[in-house]
Amino acid sequence: MDKSAPESPLKMLLNSTSRQPMSSTIQSSAKLPPQNGILMQAPVPTGPQEAINSVLIRNCVATVSVGCELNLKTINFRTRNSEYNPSRFHGVVMRIRDPRCTALIFRSGKVICTGAKNEQQAHLGLRKFVRIIQKLGFDVKFLEYKVQNLVATADLRFPIRLENLNQVHGQFSSYEPELFPGLIYRMVKPRVVLLIFVNGKIVFTGAKNQREINDSLENIYPILQSFRKN
Repeated sequence: MDKSAPESPLKMLLNSTSRQPMSSTIQSSAKLPPQNGILMQAPVPTGPQEAINSVLIRNCVATVSVGCELNLKTINFRTRNSEYNPSRFHGVVMRIRDPRCTALIFRSGKVICTGAKNEQQAHLGLRKFVRIIQKLGFDVKFLEYKVQNLVATADLRFPIRLENLNQVHGQFSSYEPELFPGLIYRMVKPRVVLLIFVNGKIVFTGAKNQREINDSLENIYPILQSFRKN
C-alpha cells in the first residue's frame, strides 16, 4: 500500500475518534460527503428492459364522435366548466378534474380529449364529457373511439453523440442544433417519432398505444448504445 496516498474520509473519521469527544465526531461526520455519490442517483439502464421501465406517459390524445350536431352556444351557456370564443377557436373547451383532462367539442359532434396521463384516463374522460353533453338534451352516442397520439418520455442516463448518429442514420433522422437541440428520428416500424437529446433523454410522439412506445425504445436502444459518449 502506498503510504503517501491520502486517507479516505472514513479512515480519517475513525482515526479522529480517539482524539475527539463523541459529540464532535458526530458533528464532523454529518459534514462529510457521501462515500459513493452514484448510489444517490437513479441507476443507469443496463438494457432495453430497464429503459422501458423508465418510460412515463405524459399525454394521451383520443377522439370520439357523438353522432349528431351540437349547439356549442347551448353547451357553453349551460355548463360552468367550459369556454367558448368562436373568434379565437371554433370549438368549446371543457375541463374536468377527475380524471384531469380537457375536451375540445366541435359542432360536427367530434370530441377530442387531451391531457390524460394514459389510455384508460382518456377513455374515462371522454365518457364523462359525452355524458355531460347528453344531460343537456342532445341525442348522443359513443362512436368511433380512437387513441390518436401518445406522448411519453424516457431517460437513458448516458450522453449520446447526436452528430454521428445523424451521419449514419440520415435516412431516418434530421439534426439541426441551430434550430432545435434534439435529433428527430422517424422510425418506420412502429411508426413513432423520437426526439433524442444529447443527455440521453427521449420524447416519443405519434404512438397509438403503450406497446408501440416500448417496441420503438427496444429497437433504438442498441443503436443509441453504439453512439454513447465515453
